Amino acid sequence: MDGADGPPSEPLEAVFYVRETDRDGDSVRYYGEPLVPKRSLADELQEPFRRAGYRLDLEAGREPWETVVVATPADGRIDGVPWTNLVLFVATVVSTLLVGAVAWYYVPPSDLAANPLLALRAWPFTAAVLGVLTTHELGHYLVGRYHGVDVSLPYLIPFVVPFGTLGAIIRMRGRMPDRKTLFDIGVGGPLAGLVATVVVTAVGLSLDPMTVPQRVIDAPGRIIVFNNPPLLDLIAAVLGQPTSYADPTRTVHPVIIGGWVGMFFTVLNLLPVGQLDGGHMVRAMLGHRQETVASLVPLALFSLAAYLYYVRGLGFNESVGLWAVWGLFATFIAYNGPAEPADETPLGWKRQVLGLVTFALGALCFLLVPIQLLG
Repeated sequence: MDGADGPPSEPLEAVFYVRETDRDGDSVRYYGEPLVPKRSLADELQEPFRRAGYRLDLEAGREPWETVVVATPADGRIDGVPWTNLVLFVATVVSTLLVGAVAWYYVPPSDLAANPLLALRAWPFTAAVLGVLTTHELGHYLVGRYHGVDVSLPYLIPFVVPFGTLGAIIRMRGRMPDRKTLFDIGVGGPLAGLVATVVVTAVGLSLDPMTVPQRVIDAPGRIIVFNNPPLLDLIAAVLGQPTSYADPTRTVHPVIIGGWVGMFFTVLNLLPVGQLDGGHMVRAMLGHRQETVASLVPLALFSLAAYLYYVRGLGFNESVGLWAVWGLFATFIAYNGPAEPADETPLGWKRQVLGLVTFALGALCFLLVPIQLLG
């Protein structure tokens, strides 16, 4: 089999001794022994198989010495137009413009209904939020492509208040060839996202404050406050810029919210559980001991929610519900387990240090009470 009729046989035979072949649906499974070090096998085969339209996975065989190469037709490749990604991108641009205009630029909903083009006032907010989220996911994508892993372009998720989006995701198909690749893909997103977050925050702090209309100040009800993560306060201190004003008619520029969103999603993504970025990183750093760490995450999140509710006396909408919901989510993804690399060779010390530094940067984005109701 070769080219259009199946996976490319020539590159495979150069590095892998095939003892047996069978088909499993559209997938072709090759049973045999590598002729090169196992950690180099995926690197040798990923590119020719990708060009032929196949995703490559490595699995353990039936015998200790046996390796299985699995070739599966790749779906969702970017050779054509990625319509799903484009449609979700456009929908998320629209949702963030609408939410941004009403919630952060104080455009009255009645005015927006009469003239939807008023939503374009919120383009800096949209650019900031989507720029941070997309950069995070592109970090995963570019590192994945570098390692020859079959990864999709980012899927943005439109939503309603307060940001107009629930974030973005990418899809990774197939098994990770080794712990090094798993770590690099996991850490690529948070690091890229944090760089974008710092840039967006610095730009937002440098912009003139917004004027709050009197009708908003006089409106009844409680005010939602997004508290500053330590990293935001640190950037503001370095730039010598305020993050709040005593005058109630003045507030920080909405671009800063893009930085806040980047910090908030960095904390959530770095939770060391399941298929989250932190889960990938800790699985690569600690091996199977990651499962012990992951089992403690839901307990920690539920404990945070209980502390805020019973000790601090906060309501469900004041971060109590946030940590409780994420406790449930962490339980679910911990149950489904982490990624399982084919090669369990431990990471070198440089990646271990980079992982610790990344988690330390993530800690600068953490707040016990990120959202609070006042008034």
